Amino acid sequence: MASETIWHQTPACPICKGPIAGMEEGRLMLESPQGGITSTALEAFGTPRAALTMFDADGIVVAWSRTAERLLGYGARKIVGRPVHVLLADSEDRAKLSGFAGYTGLKVDWSGTITLLHRSGRSIGVRLSISSLSGADGRIRWMAAASDNTVFPLWAEDGGMSASLLPSSCLLGGRTTGIVVRDTELRCTWVNDAQCVKDGVPPAQRLGRTLAEAAPGTDAETLEEQMSHVLESGVPVLNVEYRAFMPTPDGKEHILAASFFRLDDASGRPLGVCAISVNVTGLRRARERLAILGEAGKWIGTTLDVMRTGQELADVAVPLLADYVTVDLADSVPLGEEPLARTCTEAGRIPGFRRAGVASLRRGAPESLFGRGEPVHFPPASPFTSVLRSGKSHFEPVVDISTGTWVDGHDAARAAKIRENGMRSLMVVPVQARGTILGVAAFVRTLGRTPFEEDDLLLAEELVSRAALSLENARRYARERHTALALQRHLLPHNASAGAAADVAWRYVPADHHGVGGDWFDVIPLSGARVALVVGDIVGHGINAAATMGQLRAAVHTLADLELPPDELLTHLDQQVIRLAEASAASRDDAIATTAATCLYAVYDPITRSCSMARAGHPPPAIIDPQGGVTFPDTPPGAPLGVGGVPFEAVTWELPRGSMLALYTDGLLEAPDLDIDTGMKRLRSALARPGLPLEDLCTTTVDALLAEAPRDDVTLLLARTHSLSPCDVASWQLSSAPAAAGQARALVTRQLRQWGLQHLTASTELIVSELVTNATLHAAGQQGTIGLRLIRHAQLTCEVYDTSHSHPRMRHPRATDENGRGIHLVTQLSHRWGTRDTSDGKMIWSEQKLR
Repeated sequence: MASETIWHQTPACPICKGPIAGMEEGRLMLESPQGGITSTALEAFGTPRAALTMFDADGIVVAWSRTAERLLGYGARKIVGRPVHVLLADSEDRAKLSGFAGYTGLKVDWSGTITLLHRSGRSIGVRLSISSLSGADGRIRWMAAASDNTVFPLWAEDGGMSASLLPSSCLLGGRTTGIVVRDTELRCTWVNDAQCVKDGVPPAQRLGRTLAEAAPGTDAETLEEQMSHVLESGVPVLNVEYRAFMPTPDGKEHILAASFFRLDDASGRPLGVCAISVNVTGLRRARERLAILGEAGKWIGTTLDVMRTGQELADVAVPLLADYVTVDLADSVPLGEEPLARTCTEAGRIPGFRRAGVASLRRGAPESLFGRGEPVHFPPASPFTSVLRSGKSHFEPVVDISTGTWVDGHDAARAAKIRENGMRSLMVVPVQARGTILGVAAFVRTLGRTPFEEDDLLLAEELVSRAALSLENARRYARERHTALALQRHLLPHNASAGAAADVAWRYVPADHHGVGGDWFDVIPLSGARVALVVGDIVGHGINAAATMGQLRAAVHTLADLELPPDELLTHLDQQVIRLAEASAASRDDAIATTAATCLYAVYDPITRSCSMARAGHPPPAIIDPQGGVTFPDTPPGAPLGVGGVPFEAVTWELPRGSMLALYTDGLLEAPDLDIDTGMKRLRSALARPGLPLEDLCTTTVDALLAEAPRDDVTLLLARTHSLSPCDVASWQLSSAPAAAGQARALVTRQLRQWGLQHLTASTELIVSELVTNATLHAAGQQGTIGLRLIRHAQLTCEVYDTSHSHPRMRHPRATDENGRGIHLVTQLSHRWGTRDTSDGKMIWSEQKLR
């Protein structure tokens, strides 16, 4: 029967994760225990591109492989039965191998470089490795593997790579690979010393016996079942893990991986099973460590929340590494404040800590003295304090609670918990990142589980270091978020009032994930009892967006004081955004670059109930009538601020009495899987609640539209408009004659008497006299009349209109100046004053406090 390839799949190297080349093709012919030449698949003995052969004590080749045929050109028929020396190129190499021939009792493992002869006559330099096998009759056989010098040495004396990191398919011989050959009754016929060292079963106890006879137990029975299956089917079984049967010299438990292959004679009949074993204890532990670190990468740091990250660290470590884990962070960390460089305990003061994470195999974590989120106390003499002070881990493989350890006398409560819950092994690791200590993590194993080893400490430190980076990022995010939020709240209005024009209410909700953004709103009182309502949104998030928002808000205030109409104000604001962007580009700081912003600016006049408004890429306002009907007026959207070159257009409406304006940012409309139109429909439904108090309507609207944490900042500004009674407004038309000032004083005196504001008569007469006189002087030679209006609202406003476009300027007149004293007097008597353009001239206004 033709020999067949034993690999049912190409194995992968655990180092490079790629397939091991050549393993799918190698075959080997092996001498039977009776001395005959058999053909069997033994390529599992080999390494990638390894040429395998076996020779006896006389140096006669008794086995040959297909890989050896490919390397040297000899087929099995040409080389089996011939001296191994015929393969060597020179006498020095023959001397190297002469010690293996003719000495039946020699048992050595050897590795070195030699030169072999190809069948064509050319020389091939190879690394050769030889391992001895012992038989029941005391005979010795050698298994040899040759590979070219580009391949990793098979079992080099000075190999720097741990054998435990390589699978059985990658190693052969002596100190790395155990080899056992069994007959069809599964009795051991050949074995090397490495196998005896690995599983603890001596040769005398093994040779001539089955595995179940030599080492009774469940593992032996399972392995024999696998070997029986291989004998029956001929299909190899690879990498079956089992525990060493006997205690090894180091006293530690070892895990082996065995692969089983059937051995056939020249006719294809089974002669036995070859078992190849390697110690995979290190590999298994490495797999476990990689699995834990892999879980850490998936589950730790999923958010920028410090407390949640601490809990994720505890959850990952239980039960993969420990039975009980706590994570305690300095109180300053969740607040984003600077953590500890080192904890100083000389003065007896220990900074406050808070439990960020706790996990246990037991329900409710009965081992824990403190719940999650609670303050944590560290005794001065405890390992926790020592770790905080030194920045180095504390490793206590066995916590001896019977001889007065650090917990006795210093912390009776912890000592009681240790005894009650059988805590036997402890590791305390500092949570530190970028040279600062954020807290400590404690790992505990209880009775019934092996104590921690040094490798466990290394794993815990790696696990904590990964979590520490996430915690530090979360802390820095919290610090920036708190700073930006504080800055933005400082820059936003605190006690905004629209005076007699409207009642206002507002809500600002910062983004949950991206941090504070650049949303802002403003309520700016204007002259003549009017009010400006502003809502804007800066592109981006964080402290830079908040700072830019502050700049634009200040610019809007300045432009509003100039009494500009909405479209002109947005034009000037657009230029300001462009200048900010150019300044950012010049500084080459992408973090502060301002690209665009949106804004809506509206001016409401309670005397005429008119609302003039312009938009710069901002969502349209909502107008709610007294019956609760909600409309979104069709206003020109305009381009976002910062685009430049696009004119803005203002639109004016007359609002019904008791109407309400709703101004907002797009964060209020955004929701997962919902478009903007759906968001506006939801907003319409939320605002359609007539009779609801303004503050309540503001709250219910935000709650209705924000079912979850917002992805963008949310701003909502509601203004319920008022209209001034005609009884609170008095206006007159005056001629431009010199007598106009006296007429104006008489009209004002009479009106103030009617309003009961006689205490303002003297100051108002002086203000009106100066403003009307100034108007008659500048209107001389021009057509038209002078207008005078008094408005009683939160202040007393006096307005004087004329057809001149010349604006007065404030200056300090000298004793010899004839002009400039009037405006100086108006400034002294008024709370504030100013001018604004009208369609056919200008208007000068002055405000006085009623009390």
